[in-house]
Amino acid sequence: MSQAVARLGFSSGQTIQELGYDDDVDGDVRAALEAVTGSELVDEDYDDVTDGAIIWFRDDDGDLTDYLVDAMTVLDDSGPIWVFSPKAGRPGHVSHSDIEEAATTSGLHAMTTFAIGPDWSATRLATRGRGK
Repeated sequence: MSQAVARLGFSSGQTIQELGYDDDVDGDVRAALEAVTGSELVDEDYDDVTDGAIIWFRDDDGDLTDYLVDAMTVLDDSGPIWVFSPKAGRPGHVSHSDIEEAATTSGLHAMTTFAIGPDWSATRLATRGRGK
């Protein structure tokens, strides 16, 4: 678990915003993130600058683009956004193409995807470089 969370690239002292929290999120992933950063995750009502964002997103959660725009509102320019979605075959699974489409609409692009827990995949989104 800690190796997967380490791949997210967060470090001590960072403020990470969490969107899409519900009863089905992976508590071990959340605890590992808080251990790495040394602080609790902040929710969607947080209005100061954040160093990164995680979004728990399922296929019936509405419009992922809205979540991405909300996350970018307080995100530091260089901070990553990670979309955590249920793995293929799990209830609520979101296809990679749907995540890519929402990212593109938001001015982002999907970079990498890997398993973040038994039931969840993590997809890193980042801003497009200049001139692309």
